[in-house]
Amino acid sequence: MPVNSFEDEVFLTGIDSNVLKRIFSFARPHRKWIFFFLLIILVTTVTDAAMVYINKIMIDQAVIPGDLRKVIGFLELYGVMIVFQAFSVFGFIYLAGLISEKISFDLRQKMFDHLQTLSLSYYTVTPVGWIMSRVNSDSVRISDLISWGLIDSAFSTFNILIATVFMMIINWKLALVVVFFFPIMVYIGWQFRKRILKEYREVRRLNSKVTGAFIENISGVKVVKSFQREERNLKEFNQLSQPMFRSAYRAARWNALFLPSIQLISSIILAIIIWSSDWQVSGGLMTIGGIQAFVNYTLSMMWPVQDLARVYGELQQSIASGERIFSLLDTTPSIQDRDDAYEPEHFCGEIEFDHVNFFYDDGDRRNVLTDFSLKVNHGEMIALVGSTGGGKSTIVNLTARFYEPKSGEIRICGRDYREYTMESIQSRIGMVLQTPYLFSGTIRENLRYGRLDATNKEIEQAAVKVGADDFIRKFPNQYEEQVGEGGSLLSVGQKQLISLGRAVLADPEIFIMDEATSSVDTLTEHLIQVGMERMLEGRTSFVIAHRLSTIRRADRILLIEDGKIAEEGSHKELLRLRGKYYHLYTSQFREEKEQESSGTII
Repeated sequence: MPVNSFEDEVFLTGIDSNVLKRIFSFARPHRKWIFFFLLIILVTTVTDAAMVYINKIMIDQAVIPGDLRKVIGFLELYGVMIVFQAFSVFGFIYLAGLISEKISFDLRQKMFDHLQTLSLSYYTVTPVGWIMSRVNSDSVRISDLISWGLIDSAFSTFNILIATVFMMIINWKLALVVVFFFPIMVYIGWQFRKRILKEYREVRRLNSKVTGAFIENISGVKVVKSFQREERNLKEFNQLSQPMFRSAYRAARWNALFLPSIQLISSIILAIIIWSSDWQVSGGLMTIGGIQAFVNYTLSMMWPVQDLARVYGELQQSIASGERIFSLLDTTPSIQDRDDAYEPEHFCGEIEFDHVNFFYDDGDRRNVLTDFSLKVNHGEMIALVGSTGGGKSTIVNLTARFYEPKSGEIRICGRDYREYTMESIQSRIGMVLQTPYLFSGTIRENLRYGRLDATNKEIEQAAVKVGADDFIRKFPNQYEEQVGEGGSLLSVGQKQLISLGRAVLADPEIFIMDEATSSVDTLTEHLIQVGMERMLEGRTSFVIAHRLSTIRRADRILLIEDGKIAEEGSHKELLRLRGKYYHLYTSQFREEKEQESSGTII
């Protein structure tokens, strides 16, 4: 899906039965709870209507005749029914909350599980705000529809039907008058909700953009402050939020007009009942209690119409949310295991690129790698250098099978690596990235991320190997020290050493370092280099380097330009060649010497 489609994505369907079925399929595992839930609602509604009818009998048989003993008897019965109703109301509200949380949990779990299966390419074109809106807002909307929406629709439907039955028992002719006006109320409610829904859909569309802006500004707060972009960002955010405000305001205005319209029709019905009450009572067709009960039943039918119209609107919004969620769940990974893929018992580090062509699926179909061929022997250290955009990261991403060649073949141990399962390849590859990422928790937990069954002793040994143990021991809590969100409580160098220790603990057959030393000081760089030498010994490795001084010991250095190998050889061989690598290295060496002499390098 193109990037722009996430910004412009709007679902304008009505009641799509297929989407509705899929939404309610999430209720199927909890159908036992839903059955009891509906049963309790039915009992509550019948009890509520029966109390109105008992009140009619009390007025006619006890209050008007002045029989105090009967009045007390009715009040006692009334009290018992109120207590019973209180328990039933507690029951269905409790079950609604339970069902809502269970469905919300199931939805989030299903989406999270599916997100783990999607290929890296999905995340390169999908905004984080879009994903978060699906996982949070849309999942809540669907769970609320199945639980609280079911409460309101069931309660409203039962209330209208049961109230109609009791009115028919009291006076069927007058009941027909009320029933005549009922479709008019429903129609008006539906028209209002249709207009409200239109505005709410616009709010939902804009909400993804606003959420994305929030996430970007919070995540990049250091950059925002360093460039003093606060005021400009506030203006841009205002431009995003103003249209959302206007749509929400229009929806609120329609909402404000909706209730008075329903009340107006209800008032007309009540006026007819009151106008006819004189001759109804005098003609013996109705009692005073019957008139009072009719008024109560009519009033009790007003809010169900409002609720049904509201639930209808929410139903359409939930269908839009469902479509967005299902668009995520229906996304298939761009890279999948073949049916006959297998996990090899032994895995060697021999890798070969055979006439590989590759481009990213972002609309620009120009090749990043063109007819690229390379053979890497087991245990060989390959350094990749060159200008940004030349294809260095693409080579290692293809090696890790985050992407697959558009044409050509990549072989591991002499076999097309698509014959292996992705897990068997990626579980044997260790990566240390330019920007290290740590998860919230302790240092020990982040190191253990490399191998979950590692003992505390193995974790600490891995930290010692990469030179991280010294600074870890200086923390008050040592290995139990909290790293903060994304490792925010540690320096970049400390995070990089921990991520290197994490990779060491995983003990991979193939190792990838993507400019792992470009963001650290020279002292930390030296520690990382020492850790690398221990780590890379006997392993096939790819090292993307910005500082060329870190790759002098590489078995082969490849200078990548425009998706091809421009120069290849050891450090000494390339210097003797006096080509592009020579000029790149000597100019960088001079810059470092000048910085050292001026005191800018620590």
